[in-house]
Amino acid sequence: MRTRWRWPLIPSQLSSERCGGCLCGAIRYRLLSEPFDAGYCHCRMCQLASGAPAMVFATVPRSDFLLEKGELTCRRSSDIGDRWFCADCGTPIAMVVDYAPDDLDFTVVTLDDPTDLPPAFHIWRQSRVGWFDTIDALPRHERARPETEPLIAAARERAAPVPAN
Repeated sequence: MRTRWRWPLIPSQLSSERCGGCLCGAIRYRLLSEPFDAGYCHCRMCQLASGAPAMVFATVPRSDFLLEKGELTCRRSSDIGDRWFCADCGTPIAMVVDYAPDDLDFTVVTLDDPTDLPPAFHIWRQSRVGWFDTIDALPRHERARPETEPLIAAARERAAPVPAN
C-alpha cells in the first residue's frame, strides 16, 4: 500500500543546518535536532530498496524531520516498518519502524553534507553480500543490536495474525 506523507511547514522551527533531499530535487528536508544512532544496515530489504549492499541510517525524533518541499511516498516494506521515498526518482529517504513510532530513521547519504555523520555499527550482517565489506572496526551484529531485538520481537508479535477459532 502506498500513501503520501506531508509534514506541516513551521518556519519558526527552521534552526538546524542539516538539510537533505532526493536525487531529482523534488524532496527537500531539514533536521531540527542532531541525529543519533548512525549505522550500516545490511538487511535484504535495504539492499533491494537501495540497489546497494548496505544503507546507512541515522535517527531523529519524527517531529524533528521537517519536510520543506514535496511529498514522500510510503510503502510497507516489512511486517514492522514503512519506507518513505521520492515517488519521482525513487530515492529512499526514511524509514519508520513500529517499535519506535516516534522516531524516524533517515538515509544519511541524502544529507547535503553526510561527511560528519559516520556510522558507528553494523546490523543485519547475516544478510550481507559476501563480496562486500567495510574496512572498519565498528561493532558488527548478525541481526539487530541486542537492545533492539526485544522491541522487534514484540512488534512482530503484535503484527502477527490472530488464528481463527
